[in-house]
Amino acid sequence: MTLAQKQLLPHPQIQFEPEPAASALLDDGALAFLLTLHTAFESGRQALLQARQAQKGIVPSFDEHTANLRAAEWRAAPIPEILQQRAVEITGPVDAKTVINALNSDADVFMADFEDSTAPTWHNLLNGQQVLQDAVRGSVQFAAGTPEAPVYRLKPERRTVLMVRPRGLHLPERHVRIDGESMSGLLFDLGLFAFHNAAALSAQQRGPFFYIPKLQSYAEAQWIDAVLSFLEKSLGLPEGQMKVTVLIETLPAAFQMDEIIHALRARIVGLNCGRWDYIFSGIKTLHRQPGFMLPERSQIGMGTHFLNSYATRLIQTCHRRGILAMGGMAAQIPNRHDAIANETALAKVRADKQREATLGHDGTWVAHPGLISIARSAFAAVMPGPNQLQVMPLPDIRADDLLKPCTGSITPEGFNDTVEVCVRYLAAWLSGTGCVAIHGLMEDAATAEICRSQLWLWLHKPDLHLSDGTVLCWGLFDAALLALPNRLRKEGIVGHARVDDAIVLLESLVRSPELADFLTLPAYDLL
Repeated sequence: MTLAQKQLLPHPQIQFEPEPAASALLDDGALAFLLTLHTAFESGRQALLQARQAQKGIVPSFDEHTANLRAAEWRAAPIPEILQQRAVEITGPVDAKTVINALNSDADVFMADFEDSTAPTWHNLLNGQQVLQDAVRGSVQFAAGTPEAPVYRLKPERRTVLMVRPRGLHLPERHVRIDGESMSGLLFDLGLFAFHNAAALSAQQRGPFFYIPKLQSYAEAQWIDAVLSFLEKSLGLPEGQMKVTVLIETLPAAFQMDEIIHALRARIVGLNCGRWDYIFSGIKTLHRQPGFMLPERSQIGMGTHFLNSYATRLIQTCHRRGILAMGGMAAQIPNRHDAIANETALAKVRADKQREATLGHDGTWVAHPGLISIARSAFAAVMPGPNQLQVMPLPDIRADDLLKPCTGSITPEGFNDTVEVCVRYLAAWLSGTGCVAIHGLMEDAATAEICRSQLWLWLHKPDLHLSDGTVLCWGLFDAALLALPNRLRKEGIVGHARVDDAIVLLESLVRSPELADFLTLPAYDLL
């Protein structure tokens, strides 16, 4: 990779890959700021990643050393008024069209996602930062490039609140190197956004607000809190100005929700059920346990015991501590070309949001503006006020409730669909697209991780059979992979060579004797 060296003091050790947007965003002030952030926190990040490795294969449990903290009565800092009503949040990548449509929508919050729905090409990352900087100032525009195409602009009366999700603790930013080492993707995303936008958002009393992904422990939450405190102090913001919602999308974090809230108690305003990554984390954490198995993804609904227990405990914990309990993403998307398929999809979304509202969530996620009204109606029916902080689900959730897998089957169609989703998503990701509609579902890195880890789990367990009695073997996997390229090209779904690259990558991940921690790490080398 060719890197451009910045020779101006005091940061000659920072290198970054050339890109047209880089000179404006990565000016001397920004580079010095990123260098300071890296110097202060990278060693701590590496220690946390080593601690993760030490915990691999260990079944999580409630920490006896923090039992008193869980039993004690305490609450997080009060939620700012602007964040007390979050019935419907929309999420998506950081391209201009998505950002404009989301901020112009009727959603309460737009979560601009640098993580699961953004493929981390250098262009995508820098363009996303520029788009958000323009959005904060109300000047972002998008035009398709033809004279007759409409120009998208922000509405002056927009009210949707911007939240930014940086990448996870584990992901590097390989386009930026400090003393030859890749910078943390999380520190880059957080630091660069805060440097350019914190003052403007603070002046507007609209942030900065963040979603924090994929935490596994309260030690990681303590590190995040220190990073945010450092950013506030460095940028002249009051302590606690930066507010966060934490995604509970790993199985270990489900056992440490009280501790995570306590670590961030001066700034945390909510927890979110990151259901798709949570399922993936369950497979990753428990796959070596005797008898552990999960069926195909379509059978792993939020009504299953382990997922309902996870959502229930999240609501209980949040409401006890005075913060919001946000529901998760329904992956279905509207279908304008098939009325029957469209109504089926909308019915599933409606049922999912009604379940969340009835259980006690304070809001939920959608992936498409066409689903906002459905989600809002579901919550309005049971939530007359801005939230449901007074609701406390009754069941006592124990450790075995969170660890109990669901039963089901693997159909021939489900197996082949799992292979296809992996290949199609990876091909799109390697081509620079981080979220893609496949068979009426919006797939991102989280749903692809479920499919990839399921394939590994199924094919490395002996004596499994499909629902029709066929032995689940490597021959079925090979046949599914061999059939895909011609079929996809005939359908015009993916007309580029990354299908072949995706197949090679998926095969290496699934055949590996060890389940890889994240598919995005080896995929990054091919991006």
